[in-house]
Amino acid sequence: MKSAEILSLNTGKPAPLMYNNREVASAIKKLPVTDAIFLSHCNLDGDEQADLVNHGGRDKAVCVYPYEHYPYWEGELTTRLEMGAFGENLTTKGLLETEVSIGDIYLLGEAVVQISQPRQPCYKLAARYGAQDMPLKVQETGFTGFYFRVLREGMVSWADSLILEQRHPLGVTVSFANRIKYIDKENQEAIRTILAVEELSDSWRASLSKRLHAN
Repeated sequence: MKSAEILSLNTGKPAPLMYNNREVASAIKKLPVTDAIFLSHCNLDGDEQADLVNHGGRDKAVCVYPYEHYPYWEGELTTRLEMGAFGENLTTKGLLETEVSIGDIYLLGEAVVQISQPRQPCYKLAARYGAQDMPLKVQETGFTGFYFRVLREGMVSWADSLILEQRHPLGVTVSFANRIKYIDKENQEAIRTILAVEELSDSWRASLSKRLHAN
């Protein structure tokens, strides 16, 4: 079965972050962890979220970001990026948005995880890098990363590989979902295609269903 490399396993806790001359709490600054840690249905041991409305929870237990996008952003931001630069828990190689689908299942150490939705960029990326248009650029490029939900808890490590256990039969890629969410917004047929994926996260299902019923 196809496998992908984990370059870094990252966790963090909320800390002050300046945005538009005000202080906000964010756990976007994550640091690599070298020891094996427990992955529960909600998060990695030692990892927290400041905004529990928009981050964390069962559908967004693990944030994943492809290392393949780092060179592009280093050029855009004119700075070298450390692992965990996008607040991701897993910095990976071999799991691009164009290649993975919502509902795909992977073995991760002792745990089993499943892709639930694309990562939706927020203003805290702009705050971290002092670039107001950062969230918009993430949307436009499609370099969003994505989330895992946890189907089976267990110990995980950066030394583990992500081993594909089951590819979702509908094959709705993260890239396709991003394009409909942010660019081809009125494509009702495509929205229905995404909503046909039972494993889609509750938040994306609610958002796309609202858009569908508004037309």
